[in-house]
Amino acid sequence: MTKKDVCEIKCVNERAVREVRSRMPDDRTVLKIAETSRILGDSTRVKMLLALSQRELCVCDLASLLGMTQSAVSHQLRLLRSANLVRFRKEGKVVHYSLADRHVMRLIEIGVKHAKE
Repeated sequence: MTKKDVCEIKCVNERAVREVRSRMPDDRTVLKIAETSRILGDSTRVKMLLALSQRELCVCDLASLLGMTQSAVSHQLRLLRSANLVRFRKEGKVVHYSLADRHVMRLIEIGVKHAKE
């Protein structure tokens, strides 16, 4: 840090602080956001979400697509599922995965758009 990017005097705008504080989400929500960000911080999981944003896929499909073992894919999917980013449905002996909801699709769309800017 340099002197250019910090205040040179202590001057708190109490009104601004109160206004922003009143609009901040609760701590539980902040923790969920941080956890989601941590989960999204892994390129393999991002690739899985990108693939699932195209269509529903089974574990075998994802393993083939990403050049990974089914075991490794299943492990990553468990993490994504625990963060409520994906869901699954079982059809006989095959488990199909998809994005959990439209919010996850929006996260992916925004991430792609931001990365391309």
